[in-house]
Formats: sequence, C-alpha cells, structure tokens
Amino acid sequence: MSAGRMLAGTCVEPGVFELREIPVPEAAPEGWVLVDIAAVGICGTDYHIFAGKHPFLDYPRVIGHELSGRLVAPVGGLAAGTLVVVNPYVSCGTCRACNRGKPNCCSVIQVLGVHRDGGLCARIAIPAGNVYPADGLSEIQAAMVEFLAIGAHAVARSDVQAGDRVLVTGAGPIGLGTALFARLAGAEVHLLDLSTRRLEQARAKFGFDRLHSDPATLLRDELADGFDIVFDATGSAKAIEAGFPLLAHGSTYVLVSVVKDRISFEDAEFHKREARIIGSRNAVEADFRRVMAAIRDGRIDTEALLSAELALADLPDRFAALANDREELIKAVVRPLDGQLPGR
Repeated sequence: MSAGRMLAGTCVEPGVFELREIPVPEAAPEGWVLVDIAAVGICGTDYHIFAGKHPFLDYPRVIGHELSGRLVAPVGGLAAGTLVVVNPYVSCGTCRACNRGKPNCCSVIQVLGVHRDGGLCARIAIPAGNVYPADGLSEIQAAMVEFLAIGAHAVARSDVQAGDRVLVTGAGPIGLGTALFARLAGAEVHLLDLSTRRLEQARAKFGFDRLHSDPATLLRDELADGFDIVFDATGSAKAIEAGFPLLAHGSTYVLVSVVKDRISFEDAEFHKREARIIGSRNAVEADFRRVMAAIRDGRIDTEALLSAELALADLPDRFAALANDREELIKAVVRPLDGQLPGR
C-alpha cells in the first residue's frame, strides 16, 4: 500500500466485497473534523447492500456507518484523541425537515456507507456536529451506539407507555435493540420471529420470555385483542402486511425496517381500529445520548450483543459467511486501523 493511502471495505457490486486503496484524508472541510476510526459495526444494512437489496444506494460503495473513533485534532472543547461516537447521518441543515428539528429525515440526507462512502477504513471526515463524546464507553461499545439508537428512536416515536403490550417482529439486531428500549420504557414486550434459534438467543442472552414463532397463534386466548404497538424490524414486505391484523384497536404500527417494495392492507380493518402507521428513520442526537446513558448505567448488556470481533484484513474472506449467518450473529465489529496510519 502506497504512502497516503488506506484500505477501505468496499461493496463493488452485489455479492462482491473487496478492500480497495483510497486516499487518507489529511484535512477536513470547514466545520468538519477528522476521525481515526477505532471500531465499525457491521449490520443488516451492510448485508442488504452486499445482497443488492438496499433501495437508496449506488455501487461501488465504501460501507460502514456504525462508527467509533478518536479525534485527530481538538474541536469544540474536546481534545485530540477523545473517543467519539459518529452520527453517520449528514443532513443539509436548511430543508423543511432540518428546520423542524428532524435532521434524521433530511430531504437530501447523506448517510455514511449508503449515500456516500462510509467509515470502514482508517480515517474519515465528518461534520463537527456529528461527533459525540463517548465518555465511559469502550471503543467497541461506542461502535454499537448507532444501531441501538435506531431502536431507541423507534420506541420514542411510538409514544409507548408503561404497561403497553408491544410486539416486535424480527429478532435481529435492530429488533433486539427496539425490544430492549421498549422494555426499558416499561412495556410488556413480545418477540416474533420465524427462527427459533434467534428467539432462544433472545431468551438466553436478554431474558425475553414472551416469544412467538408462529404468527397464526398470536391472536388466540390472552392476546386475542391484539397489541398496543407493533414494531416491524423484519425487512420483509410480506411480514409487514401480516402485522396489520395484529394491531389492537387504538394501536400504533411502527415501521422500523425499510423494504424495496410496496405494502398494502385492508383499509376497513385499519380504520375500525383507528390505528396509526409511523415510519421511523435513523435517529437523532437525543437517541444517541439516551443509548450511551443506558450502556454506561449497565441497562444495556453490550457483551451479550457482541458476536465477533474482526480485523479489516480478515473481512473479505468472512463477509459472505457473516451475511449468511443471520440467525445467531447479532453484532460483528471490525477494527479497521490495522496499522494503516503512521504511529497508530
């Protein structure tokens, strides 16, 4: 590898993942900062990119948006070397959504690793307002904050109340994060997944005991009147459509996952319930800070979430297997520096 270059984990096209050389950024634009990446979580979005199923992406793309790192230079009262969590949602700051305090759904949002190249590399530049000090967290824990913030944001959007009966469909990483924060809010949390292995892992590692693998049995007996809130984290249009009959009267359906498809439902059934549908996209700063506080307080067990820790050099040989091992894998975290930068 030549001087001033670094390796970046790149999805070249669907099914093809490579390490490619790109320039190391040596200066940040005005208002931006340089961050040396410490750890990167690999998530469902990355696997969807690998499979060619992401609706908002062009190839080739350097992936990686679940990021922790250390500041290259001081900024905003934070010293060089400070461990930070990176908010990967680069917003314009001027559109209608941004002006209403919703930069997570900016009309021209640029998400690292999706709309623009991400952080599966040694160093990136990011707007200064998109880094939050990760006091009290390890580098690995800080890299888990973003994916947990997705679930925390969905729960905040739902207006869940203590005692609400909640169903989370899809017990993958995003579903588990959603379930964890719904439980912290005092809800009675049920998990639905076709994989009994995922459900048993949710029981063994996180103590969830209201587990369901057959949607057809959900409206029997004590659950006959449905759920106050249903969160979909499946990434499946068919699963989303199957969730509508599970809604209680006066309920809320929160669509956390994104599907590259159309969704339909019976309007009369939906209307008689006076249900509401909420799209939940990304997260805002308050969600990131809520997650960091929960990790610091021990209310979120990050050790239980970590499935594998990898070096960047190992990832090309492992990526396809990780993408195919979705039943037991929760979170794989990559260490991308690998001595790429001088003195690191």
